[in-house]
Amino acid sequence: MSPKDKQPKSKATAKTAAAKPRQTRRKPAAKVLPIIKNDPWLEPYADAINGRHDDAARKRKELGGNLVDFANAHHYFGLQHNVDGTWTFREWAPNATAVTLIGDFSGWKEEAMYSLIKGENGVWEATFPASAIKHGDLYKMMVHWDGGEGQRIPAYAIRVVQDPQTAIFSAQVWEPENGGYRWTTDDFTPDTRPLLIYECHIGMAQEREGVGTYNEFRENVLPRIAADGYNAIQIMAIQEHPYYGSFGYHVSSFFAASSRFGTPEDLKALIDAAHAEGIAVIMDIVHSHAVKNEVEGLGRLDGSYDLYFYGDGRREHPAWDSLCFDYGKNEVLHFLLSNCKYWMEEYHFDGFRFDGVTSMLYYNHGLGQAFGGYGDYYNGAQDTNAITYLTLANELIHEYNPRAITIAEEMSGMPGLALPVKDGGIGFDYRMAMGIPDYWIKTLKEKKDEDWHPTSIFWELTNRRADEKTISYVESHDQALVGDKTVIFRLIDKEMYWHMEKDDDNMTVARGMALHKMIRLVTLATINGGYLNFMGNEFGHPEWIDFPREGNGWSYKYARRQWDLVDRDDLKYQYLNDFDNAMVELVSSQYDFQALPIRKLWEKDDDQVLAFMRGDLVFVFNFNPFKSFDGYGILAPGGSYEAVLSTDRPEFGGYGNIDESVEHLTATDPLYKPHGVEWLKLYLPARSAMVLRKRTGRKSQKAK
Repeated sequence: MSPKDKQPKSKATAKTAAAKPRQTRRKPAAKVLPIIKNDPWLEPYADAINGRHDDAARKRKELGGNLVDFANAHHYFGLQHNVDGTWTFREWAPNATAVTLIGDFSGWKEEAMYSLIKGENGVWEATFPASAIKHGDLYKMMVHWDGGEGQRIPAYAIRVVQDPQTAIFSAQVWEPENGGYRWTTDDFTPDTRPLLIYECHIGMAQEREGVGTYNEFRENVLPRIAADGYNAIQIMAIQEHPYYGSFGYHVSSFFAASSRFGTPEDLKALIDAAHAEGIAVIMDIVHSHAVKNEVEGLGRLDGSYDLYFYGDGRREHPAWDSLCFDYGKNEVLHFLLSNCKYWMEEYHFDGFRFDGVTSMLYYNHGLGQAFGGYGDYYNGAQDTNAITYLTLANELIHEYNPRAITIAEEMSGMPGLALPVKDGGIGFDYRMAMGIPDYWIKTLKEKKDEDWHPTSIFWELTNRRADEKTISYVESHDQALVGDKTVIFRLIDKEMYWHMEKDDDNMTVARGMALHKMIRLVTLATINGGYLNFMGNEFGHPEWIDFPREGNGWSYKYARRQWDLVDRDDLKYQYLNDFDNAMVELVSSQYDFQALPIRKLWEKDDDQVLAFMRGDLVFVFNFNPFKSFDGYGILAPGGSYEAVLSTDRPEFGGYGNIDESVEHLTATDPLYKPHGVEWLKLYLPARSAMVLRKRTGRKSQKAK
């Protein structure tokens, strides 16, 4: 402020100002969040969007403002080993009348020295001498309440094991004398441009019929992933779950890494090894619901029904046979937010794929609802508490690690889900493009090959909000489960059992392999964030996934990966794997490929030809099952082009009909010259795709 500005107004000026009508003083304009600025169609719902944004800000303030400091429940609750060697145990159980630790150290009997004292806010606590508990001891809580009692596993148990004979789960004291795992890669920075995810499950990643381990995965599978060129793994079923066949989605102990795969040190060694290879590790985290089990889980930890979950009709998920968290309770937020921080802090996970986000967003869990317009996202059927939690979780994760990756598994299309919180979004980095695999399955099931239309394919693969990044994929574990079929199995089916030898020229197999490659290439080539592949699908793993259950005689036959198929030199699985490697390498070689604009060059449904350009790469697809085109013209920027990839290469199981040594010069056309495009004429074999790179410094030729 200048000296002139500091001078008082004259009496006349002051009088004039005072005489002004009060209503002429304008109120400051309400802040318009970027999500609304960027999408005018959201303006009618500005109050709802601003309200959600403000709800999260208010809750954050209520929790103390600093989420990283707030999310430390795992350092307070559960069994803590103190600096002086003593042990302190705490559990939130307000409905309990008595709580005692029982275990190996007490002969599994309630002894007075292991009883807890109830303090403020329903927190039970006790401190024990160093000699009272030791590493490896099994233990539980014996909880009493009015009208009942029961053994319970502590909510914050960091290790839970199952007795192989009795199948009973118990918490286990885990405090190795040497201080635990020593990390070798401390400051890892994920390379996410583009993000190429290899989705995997530790237990079914092995060849043998049985449950795989963290160590087996690190030694046998991780090198394959590195060789395949993926820069991230997304690991399923990490949080402890009583039923193996749940695929890890019925979680009982949220802070315990599943012991059926090995020890905490084994998991840390796996993550450390991945980081050494430049591979980020994303955890498939389940905060959308919890297993109903009362002895193993949180169902009735202190005898009440509403400790962590809703106590009314919303308690049980109507479709998943599980329990729904009450996100309106600060204690539940403390538990879940601390859980996010714990996995990053203790295990160095680089981020999370949040499961079941759609179920969290809506009171009806999105079941049976068609989301046909913006009104469906702002009609009062949204769970404000859950949206607030997800917003705070994303803020916490990115404040703890600015390079962290968060992905939402969400199918309703909620606007702003993958926008920063400051812009009015919920804060995820990416959202799963769940419509894409549905589209491919629907196409394979319902359409003849001659009815595949490039306009439809391109629209489906690029139909997304411009300001939100997505993870595109052809199929994940969902499409591979028993009762469904993988893409390769829909294409080839039983012929895979008899005609996958390299010297067997079976037309069903040839068609299936050609389309398998084309579907994957066009899906990867159109990403705007990242790409995901479920383990084994890159080489067309046959059959489905079926975990041991009563219906299959508790067999592990289909709960594994048959790596020998791709390792055998006489089988065509190598062709598919080699092509997957080539397309991943091509996209990876273009830094920030996912951020390059997609420029559609050509689409013609009657020919079934599609062409588009990203950077200096031109992707051309001929989906026609019968017609090959010689000298087929597409309009592209003028210059010289060289082929860099083709699905028709013999080493990819093709027929070698495309001569990739040919230099392609565009031909000028006066009609299109003002538009900056020229004719690029190519030979396009039926059911094939090729990628060309535009060279610099080469001239085009005149059209003949």
